[in-house]
Amino acid sequence: MLVNTAAASDALSLLTELKNRARNQQLSLPELLPIVETLSTTGQAVLAADLYSAWIAFNDTHPLLHIIYFNYSVTLRQLGDVAGAINALRACLRIDSRFGQAHVNLGRALEDCGLTGQAVQQWRSYLETTNEITADRASHRLMVLQHVGRVLENAGLYDEAEAALWQAIELRPDKTESAQHWTSLRQRQCKWPTLVGSDHVSTRQLLDAMSPLTLACHIDDPLFQLAKAYRYCKSLVGRPDLSDVARVSPRRKSGTGKRLRVGYVSSDLRDHAVGFALSEVFETHDKNRVEIYAYYCGDAAANDPTQTRIKSAVDCWREISGLSDGDAARQIVADEIDVLVDVNGYTKHARTKIFAYRPAPVIVNFCGYPGTMGSPFHQYIIADEQIIPRENEIYYTEKVLRIPCNQPVDRKRLIAERPSRADVGLPEGAFIFACFNGMQKITDACFARWMTILSETPGSFLWLLTGGDDIDQRLRQAAEQHGVAPERLIFAPKAPNPRHLARIGLADLFLDTFPYGAHSTAGDALTMGLPVLTFPGDGFASRFCSSIVSAAGARDLICDGPDDFVRKAIGFARDRQSLERIRQALERHRDTSVLRDIPALVQRLEQLYWQMQNECERGETPLPDLANLDLYYEIGAEIVAENVEFSNNFTRRQRYTAKLAQWHAFSPIPHDRRLWTAETASAS
Repeated sequence: MLVNTAAASDALSLLTELKNRARNQQLSLPELLPIVETLSTTGQAVLAADLYSAWIAFNDTHPLLHIIYFNYSVTLRQLGDVAGAINALRACLRIDSRFGQAHVNLGRALEDCGLTGQAVQQWRSYLETTNEITADRASHRLMVLQHVGRVLENAGLYDEAEAALWQAIELRPDKTESAQHWTSLRQRQCKWPTLVGSDHVSTRQLLDAMSPLTLACHIDDPLFQLAKAYRYCKSLVGRPDLSDVARVSPRRKSGTGKRLRVGYVSSDLRDHAVGFALSEVFETHDKNRVEIYAYYCGDAAANDPTQTRIKSAVDCWREISGLSDGDAARQIVADEIDVLVDVNGYTKHARTKIFAYRPAPVIVNFCGYPGTMGSPFHQYIIADEQIIPRENEIYYTEKVLRIPCNQPVDRKRLIAERPSRADVGLPEGAFIFACFNGMQKITDACFARWMTILSETPGSFLWLLTGGDDIDQRLRQAAEQHGVAPERLIFAPKAPNPRHLARIGLADLFLDTFPYGAHSTAGDALTMGLPVLTFPGDGFASRFCSSIVSAAGARDLICDGPDDFVRKAIGFARDRQSLERIRQALERHRDTSVLRDIPALVQRLEQLYWQMQNECERGETPLPDLANLDLYYEIGAEIVAENVEFSNNFTRRQRYTAKLAQWHAFSPIPHDRRLWTAETASAS
């Protein structure tokens, strides 16, 4: 490598001159700041830090010295000198103890060093000194409260996290991030009702702040969920600068003999339900027809057995966690991906903005998220007939394509030796109802159904995954309020996946949640021979479990609604032989069921990818239908406020149509292809 020694010498000479001027207090801030900015942005942060250090040493009486200490800390963090940055931030705060951004950054630096307790204390010290809120401090106070809430939540201190987030909500109800985390946190703690307003924050504001995934745990209204996804996408993504990434034109593959390049983007290609589900899919893909690229945007340190297996199965593995959205999109463009699969949707660590750049001619919503994306750039969604019946396609902006079952299972997963009931704390001989869904899926209505079932089946127990001591105790107290002895709730501790799979078959009947039902958990239960009782609603999340049960060949376990669900659960507990016959059928047809026919699923998946490619080449790629979705959101919010847990499709559509007619009478509504068609409008 050749080094321009003359240029290097000139730079050092200039730096020496600047340091001399700083020593003589002749280097003003208007001169200093653009110089260090240029050094930092041109890869010379070491020189920038050196100049800052010299200026600070000889200008200790300057009235804006705290600003320079703060900037110096930023440069040191850029260089990886966390200890130096902490010292600089503390020096900054000794000069101006109310400098909000310094408190924020110092807390983050301490957190990054593993000192979360000190980080929270640092932020709380700022909150204590800024009780009298002024406009210039409101934004920093909000930021600090959000950081406190996040760190406490990660530490499992849910009540304290909730309190910090609530302060942030009341400070700025118009900022949705705090309320989004707050509602999710309340769901995970089984605090009912989830949405509780105050004099300063309305329940409508809390509803507006909900993420689409949290909403799916709250209500089964596929039209409102669609409208929520649409608004969420607008807020989260907006319209990116599409000039930043080369626009993609269709690449001709048909008839050329070239393989189709399919890219999967996900943060969950690891020991995670999605990673488990897709492992065998990747291994089964026909590499003569498709070339598989995996774009991983999760924790770079994962590198667990599932991720290692996926890396071996795909043609190309790319870690994009450290790339900006634009750079990740550019990489996908450079890889000439034909079909790009969004496996995250609106889940944790999703990188939705990457897809907004349209880095591939075809973008697909599949596997990781139970619902429509409501975006202008997701053109297809892959599901199955049970999850999205033909009449429900109006609830999706994407074109719906179908595979045999939307839940891939991994037939190669390790399963530990089956324990005894005594080993896992279950009573021998008792009827054991179970649910291994996450706590966030348990609603007050769902729990009330379970308590009715327990009340009608004396001697039975309900086996749940633990949510932690506080949450477990809250559910025991709720059981007691329903007249059920709290000791009839048994909580299973977290366990490695092979051991968890081995133990779940010890239960007698799995009781599904509503409106967000079991997904991979249902596949696990049925694989282990545990019957899963469910009832579908109309939304994706509420129909997913019934799809898995149907694919396992156990349609008798799909109920007509909540009342039928309670009746059948009680009936199975009273007539164990009828349930035993179902268990035997599950075992007998286990390996020949649609649920476990991964080769057929993957073959159909590849057919759909090629169908998308051919439609693209013919100029027939569908355009997402976004008509009237802001209006559907407003009407849906009114319907949600009526607090109806379960409603059939016909009744729900009637309610929407009646409200649409009222809105239309006030101000004409353009026709759409959902409920406000020309025919509907003329009849109203």
